[in-house]
Amino acid sequence: MASQLLRRALGRGSTYILSSATNPNPNAPFVARAFSSVPTPIRATLFPGDGIGPEIAESVKQVFREADVPIEWEEHYVGDQIDPRTQSFLTWESLESVRRNGVGLKGPMATPIGKGHRSLNLTLRKELNLYANVRPCYSLPGYKTRYDDVNLITIRENTEGEYSGLEHQVVRGVVESLKIITRQASLRVAEYAFHYAKTHGRERVSAIHKANIMQKTDGLFLKCCREVAEKYPEITYEEVVIDNCCMMLVKNPALFDVLVMPNLYGDIISDLCAGLIGGLGLTPSCNIGEGGIALAEAVHGSAPDIAGKNLANPTALLLSSVTMLRHLEFHDKATQIQDAILNTIAEGKYRTADLVDYKLFVVTLPMEPYSEHFSSSFLRGIRPHHLDALKNSMGKLKGVHGELNMA
Repeated sequence: MASQLLRRALGRGSTYILSSATNPNPNAPFVARAFSSVPTPIRATLFPGDGIGPEIAESVKQVFREADVPIEWEEHYVGDQIDPRTQSFLTWESLESVRRNGVGLKGPMATPIGKGHRSLNLTLRKELNLYANVRPCYSLPGYKTRYDDVNLITIRENTEGEYSGLEHQVVRGVVESLKIITRQASLRVAEYAFHYAKTHGRERVSAIHKANIMQKTDGLFLKCCREVAEKYPEITYEEVVIDNCCMMLVKNPALFDVLVMPNLYGDIISDLCAGLIGGLGLTPSCNIGEGGIALAEAVHGSAPDIAGKNLANPTALLLSSVTMLRHLEFHDKATQIQDAILNTIAEGKYRTADLVDYKLFVVTLPMEPYSEHFSSSFLRGIRPHHLDALKNSMGKLKGVHGELNMA
């Protein structure tokens, strides 16, 4: 898919099916930048990450080069020893790079479970004060899911709540985890959510909570949201209990516009919303910090099982890089790359194996003429290294349907 994106980024592809005017949600996190029109390259920090991270990061670099994006990457990798200054495998120098540059892009990072290490993602959020995680979630034309009208934004408070990292053992067999909610952090993320809604033409902000049970913590969060809502009378404000929100998202996601919520709820809801449009591999994400810092990221896993096999889907990191460009106000370049991505998916000729719903064919087509219906036009758009993955995925069909025609 990356090679097709390169051609489109250069304008050599066929006429665009989509443009930014018809894209269901071209929006991305917004913070004004004074230097956006400077022709000299902007330095940005790049964390390639683990597993498939370096591969998909390379796809981003290739697309940026071909599209003449004025970005100069400063790469940093996770260390092999814990840095005592960060209490994680992230080095202090890598954090200073983001602070200095003010903008960055992060591939997937894996933190070993149960080893006493500080989470890499938690370290970034805490040390850089990345208080808002913003995920645009919209249906992709040409990629069929249960819904074709998803167009919402999740904004997650990113620094406290159950993810404050304050856990301890009271006595043997009993542990406690503290949920921290502060007025300052709640007002800050609520203000960002309403400002985002206003500047991006959004009409509704939904505060997601469980204040009926956690009256003090979520109650404070709601109180802060109400205070901010009073300053934006043009924006419809509502409060939705988290469990009801999950049910309504699955039933009718079109009911929602901008959702703002505490940390844990945001972690869950944002992944749920990703599932509505096809998964984390298609979902962009950007973290906003005080002082104008923005760290865009791929939120899917590092997938070590396919690392180095040239099978990984770079869409999520590419779309996240688009949010980074919009943050820098490189809107023309952002739109050029975004249109290339969306049109490539819409045309369906160039797709990674994870975007090919071979199960649909197995279920719906008769057994005898299976190989005939599995036409060459379906597979010729898939790069050769993806054919092996498809063969492996469908290998179980041998002996039942006969040899598949993979021409």
